Amino acid sequence: MYYLSEQDVADLNPSWSEIVSVLRQAATTVAKGDFAQPVKPYLRYRDPINRIIAMPAFVGGSVDMSGLKWIASFPGNLAHGLPRAHALTILNEAATGRPLAVIDSSSLSAIRTAGVSGLMIEEFLRRRGDLGPLRVGMTGFGPIGQRHLQMLQGLFPGRLGEVVVCDVNPSRRVNPPAGLTVRFCSDWREAYQGAQLFLTCTTSRERYIDLPPAPGSLHLNVSLRDYLPSMGRKFTRIVVDEWEEVCRENTDIQAMHDQTGLREEDVCDLFQVCTADALKGIGPTDSVMFNPMGMAVFDVAVAALYYRDAVERNVGLPLPRGGSASVTNEREGAR
Repeated sequence: MYYLSEQDVADLNPSWSEIVSVLRQAATTVAKGDFAQPVKPYLRYRDPINRIIAMPAFVGGSVDMSGLKWIASFPGNLAHGLPRAHALTILNEAATGRPLAVIDSSSLSAIRTAGVSGLMIEEFLRRRGDLGPLRVGMTGFGPIGQRHLQMLQGLFPGRLGEVVVCDVNPSRRVNPPAGLTVRFCSDWREAYQGAQLFLTCTTSRERYIDLPPAPGSLHLNVSLRDYLPSMGRKFTRIVVDEWEEVCRENTDIQAMHDQTGLREEDVCDLFQVCTADALKGIGPTDSVMFNPMGMAVFDVAVAALYYRDAVERNVGLPLPRGGSASVTNEREGAR
């Protein structure tokens, strides 16, 4: 069994193309039904704004791994100089249940989130063709927002035009990825209007977006609580990762369901987008909204990529089982 630290995760550093490729493999496997993923429970106590989520899943196919992400989100940590989110991922061999790895995965969770956005963007652009230099807008420039800009730069080199980022915290309007020019602003409308790709990466407690999307734009509602319920009617197509997961916990999708009557049959999911061409027919002025609650199958797939790479490259700390495990056997068993 292996332990991978945050530094180990950073040292491994697979390309964004590799990450999106394994996510696409997982999506195809899920579409074939070779997976298991219970609805994730939320653990809350004392202050209800805090939560710890258990995210178990099995992914078959080329991933062939089971696992659990245990992720805590405590927004008040930021005021004390601590990260908002902390996470661990445990991987188990699918055939035996044998534990293979424990991964300190706070950054890995953000990588998965940005990778799923990258998968959706690829699918959108594949149907839209050449749009020229892409105008990108974003609200929120914490760890999730920063990781998304890294993803955009890694997946779409040479295709990014103007990038405008709004963050209400002036101290965060710094350190864009090297080689990428970013204009920071303090009004979300400045980042929003005219954006061909628009991303919400905030921790907003109140919905505020009330303007129509730019014609032909893709909106990645990563933070899930930024759009007024009436905005659902302004998009040609709404995509979710999984309806049962995303239509709860006061998300924008739940608000649209409760207040405007949005139904499961009114949306399509990411797996249909990837395997059943659910975006077929979108035109040059049609706008699309993607709402990803976060899928454990994707966490397991990305963690499996890092684990196998770690074994191959001799990264991480081998943990013997009961004093009898051999490091050599551990490495060979993971190949």
